[in-house]
Amino acid sequence: MLSQKNPPVDRGQATAIIVFILGLGSLLPWNFFVTASLYFNECLNVTQNSTQRAQPEDYSFNSWMTFLSMLPLLLFTLLNSFLYQWVRERIRVVVSMVAILLLFSLTAALVRVKMNPDTFFSITMGTIWFINAFSAVLQGSLFGLVGLLPPRYSTLFMSGQGLAGIFAALAMLFSVLGNADIRTAALGYFITPCVAMSAILACYTLLPHLEFARFYLNRDETVNQAFEKMPVESLDKEFLKKSKDPEFQVLQDLRQPETQQQRSSVFAVFKKIWVMAACVTCIFAVTLSVFPVITVQVKTVYRGSAGWDKVFTCVCCFIVFNSLDLVGRSVPSLVQWPSKESRLFPVVVFSRMLFVPLLMVCNIPNSRLAILLPHDGAFVLVMVLFAFSNGYLASLCMAYAPQLVRSRDCETAGALMTFFLALGLSLGASISFLLGSLV
Repeated sequence: MLSQKNPPVDRGQATAIIVFILGLGSLLPWNFFVTASLYFNECLNVTQNSTQRAQPEDYSFNSWMTFLSMLPLLLFTLLNSFLYQWVRERIRVVVSMVAILLLFSLTAALVRVKMNPDTFFSITMGTIWFINAFSAVLQGSLFGLVGLLPPRYSTLFMSGQGLAGIFAALAMLFSVLGNADIRTAALGYFITPCVAMSAILACYTLLPHLEFARFYLNRDETVNQAFEKMPVESLDKEFLKKSKDPEFQVLQDLRQPETQQQRSSVFAVFKKIWVMAACVTCIFAVTLSVFPVITVQVKTVYRGSAGWDKVFTCVCCFIVFNSLDLVGRSVPSLVQWPSKESRLFPVVVFSRMLFVPLLMVCNIPNSRLAILLPHDGAFVLVMVLFAFSNGYLASLCMAYAPQLVRSRDCETAGALMTFFLALGLSLGASISFLLGSLV
């Protein structure tokens, strides 16, 4: 038998913790900007009032922010899907993290700078565009890296992404509850992701030094070394063919001609994972079509309570969504239903489209549609199911896809799944303009 048949133990769950933290870092840019939509809209209103415009301009900030976040995510994820082979993963990740850190720092620095509303809007949209472009490269690279690890690490990574939303929502809640002026609160809010990204970058540099992570990330090299050390009598062809040991099967693959050891083409990998790709596209298209553009417009029926009215959107929209999304992302580590081969899986995914009309008939003031779910409890219940299904089904898709291909194609599968995830987000952001005009 091979000397390294059993993989090393993840001591102290160090690799699991770092993967979770990397998941958090991959979605910090999107979550910190989308949760700050209340701050940006208020800043635009304040700056327009200070310039004494006769007719304040409607910037449709939420729709443009969502669209300009998702479009570069789609474009740069597509670029990442085809060009990752020519740029080392370590370079892609480090450069992306540093760029995101610098853009967050720029946003924090500009909080104290007074600008006219058009300049403020343009700079904010430009920052959103570039930070999400680097986020796309970062996500694609990290999904590919995590795909080389055992399946449960993909679930942990997705759970970390869910925590990013809670992290941003709590930071905004503390800002809303504080007595500081809007610019002081925003400064503290945007310094938070700067500190977080620095810590996340440090965690990433530590990952290759962990024995467990190194075993899987350099798996082909490890097996090659084991192959060279095997005695000649162990290399009998018939013995290798009949053996059911998975590591022997890997050795058998290594003995094939070099051309057969190369990674499969992008299209060949896509043919194996297209169902999961379609499902993840649908999941995020449905989610982004109504969140946050529609959900932030829902108001409490208890308008007489100033304190509750002040925190309603932050709590019932962002904290509820991100908390249940995180729970949904974590459940697949315990239960995975439906299975990746089940025909029921796509049916469950596409049934989420029912959430779109349900959220549109919640308590939205001056809505063109009938308000059929006016109570706060009804809105929270719909948000709970909406968020949980988003996290649970998306996590299953991202965990299942690498299992459908060979280990050497896991990075390609991860990059492709990230592209289709971004495609779903972009479709949802585009649809949100139409749905926003209907309410």
